[in-house]
Parts: sequence; C-alpha cells; structure tokens
Amino acid sequence: MMGKKLNIVIFDGSLKTTPFINRLAAGLAERHKVTILGFSHSLKYRLPKVNYVSLGSSTKLLHLMGRSVSIGLKHLFLKGAMKSWVQTKLHLLMFRKHQLKVQNFKASIALLEPDILHLQWPSLLPWVEHIPLDKTRVVLSQRGYQNNVRPFLDASNFTYLQKMYPKMAGFHSVSKEMSKAGDLIYTSANKIDQVVYSGFNFEQLQFRKDYNKHASLRLLSIGRPHWIKGYYYAIESCRVLKELNVPFQYTIVGAENNEELQYLIHENGLENEVFLGPKIAQKEVYKLMQENDLLLCSSIKEGLPNVVVEAMALGLPVISTDCGGVANLLADGCGAIVPSRDPKGMATSIEAFSKSSVEVIETQRLKARAKVEEQHSVQKMISDMEALYLKCMESVS
Repeated sequence: MMGKKLNIVIFDGSLKTTPFINRLAAGLAERHKVTILGFSHSLKYRLPKVNYVSLGSSTKLLHLMGRSVSIGLKHLFLKGAMKSWVQTKLHLLMFRKHQLKVQNFKASIALLEPDILHLQWPSLLPWVEHIPLDKTRVVLSQRGYQNNVRPFLDASNFTYLQKMYPKMAGFHSVSKEMSKAGDLIYTSANKIDQVVYSGFNFEQLQFRKDYNKHASLRLLSIGRPHWIKGYYYAIESCRVLKELNVPFQYTIVGAENNEELQYLIHENGLENEVFLGPKIAQKEVYKLMQENDLLLCSSIKEGLPNVVVEAMALGLPVISTDCGGVANLLADGCGAIVPSRDPKGMATSIEAFSKSSVEVIETQRLKARAKVEEQHSVQKMISDMEALYLKCMESVS
C-alpha cells in the first residue's frame, strides 16, 4: 500500500471474532499495526502480530471493573484525562455497568489513536457516538441481516442508520447487491463504498477429486433455522421431488429440533427423506461437503454466503436461489440459480442435476473452484481492504 503503515483498530464487539475477521486481521498485520478491540474476559487463541485490547467482560462485573480501573489510569497518566478518570470512578462507585463499558471504549480509542476504526456490524454504531468522528475515520462493513433485512423491517432502525451513515468515512460491502441495499439507506456523490469479497485459505479447502453422485441424491444445506434461510421452500421442493420420483436424502445442518421444520416435514410425509442435524464444527462441515452430492442454498436474502464459496472451493456443486451476490458467483456455468420462494423451480433444477452427466458436473466443479480462487483469495481481500482504508484517509485529509 505505497509503503504507508496504518494503525487499524477492528471492533467486532468481542475479542472472539469470526473467521473472516481473523483472516483479515492476520493479513493486515503483516504490514500494519492491527488491534482487535472487544468485550471479553478471556481469549484462548491469539493471532500472532495482532494486538488485543479487552474492554472488560460483558458478563463478569468484577472483571469489567478491574479493566475500567486499568484503562482509566492509563488514560489519565498518558493523556492527562482527569475528567474521564473522575467519571470512571463515579461509575465504579455506582456499579454502572453500561457507563463503564462506554468509558472504556472512549478511553481505548483515545489511547490507540487509530488511522482507521473498522466497525464490523451496524449494531455497533451506538458505540462510535461517544467518540469524535471528525478525528476518527470509521469504516463500516455491510453484510448480512443487519444491512439488507433489518433496516427494511424496522423503521426506527432505518431512521437511525440514515442519521449515522453520513458520518462514516467509508463502507465495506461484501457484494454489489449489499452495496445497493446500503444505497437505499444513504447515498451521496462523495460516498466511499467498496466491494471487498471475503478471503479464504484455499489450502484448507481441498478440492474433491473423486466426485460421483449417489443413486439416491444427497442434498445438503447448512445454517441456522431462520426464516431468511428459506428452508420452508427447500422442504416444499422436496415434496415436489418425491412426487417426481427423484430419489434423495436432504440434511439441514444446524436445524436440529426446530419445531416449525419438523412439523413441515411431517405434514409433507418426508420423515424418511429430510433430516435436521445439529450445529457442528467447521471441520465436520467440510467433511460433510465432501460426502454429499449437492449444496442447496434456499435463502430469501443474503450478503454473500460463505457456505456457497466453501462448497465451490471443495468441489460440491451448488443450486441456489437468486439472493445477494450468489447469482454473480454462480454465473458462467459455476452453478445453478433459481428464483427465491419457488419450490417447484428448485425441484426442477435438482431433477435436472440428477440427470446431468459426470462430464458436465466435472466442468462445473472446475469452473467453480477457479472462480472462487480468483475472487476470494486472502491476498485480494487484504489489498482491496487496504485500498479502501487509504481512500477513506485521503478523502478526509
């Protein structure tokens, strides 16, 4: 990045961050000073070269109070922040948990003096109301439910984001579709909004070379049983598949004991075809992907689902609804796209896949792997994020 070393603070709310943030922080730390800021009382695994600053525990009051004293005194001695220290002592005496957390956040930002404060979720925006945004450049990530669903269901949230978005130095969007959703909240000729795709370590995603369909097609979905995942429509498509006499087994990982889905399975007589599995570790997810024939993404809304990228990298063919950035990802023969909320359309696509030759599927799998390697490399994510940070700094200066 033109030789400039940045001081970057990543705020995710907790020190126990997501794989995406860990990959981002680790990559950025090779060239820049990176701090992960969050509310946690312990952390077993720490990335090398990354600084971690605990703002105190969200659940253990004594730990929060201890961190408040430590941060407050450091702020006092290094920055002469007497007023801040007096406020911290008052909050300690009154056991004001939230106010202590606010004080710790404010003081830590003042001590760290970041070039860029990268906020990972819109739900964290209330924290930055307590710091001087004319001096701190804040970049907000746009991905998932908090960006493309909640604002359009919750009028008060939409109004709040309209107030806060213009104060951001820039935006990171995980897909073009997510960027468009953000523009519905706030747009400007001077708005900085860059699409930066999540990067993956493809050495950990070994491409399956011995792919062969089972006689009874093994279908797989992965994710929590939230309405936005569209499992209702996926199960309805299974009813259609059964009527078409297509043999299959469908497993939804992460939906175990969900009463609504259990009822739907029973109502459609699919007890022998559809199974709800528990949430499992990432390694086990990858193992399942290597053992199944087809990934179904039935979502109504998405940013850019990691599970689709991972499936493509591992060599698991994908049929997905037209949600978020998936259509672009599966374009040019990398997978199949069907309309959302269309069980018959999904069933028809699955039936067509069941009749596809091994040669056709192999061509698709190889194209899919090449696509995600090009679009979702960690190196590309880091360089694109660096470019976004620099653009935000130049615009403010």
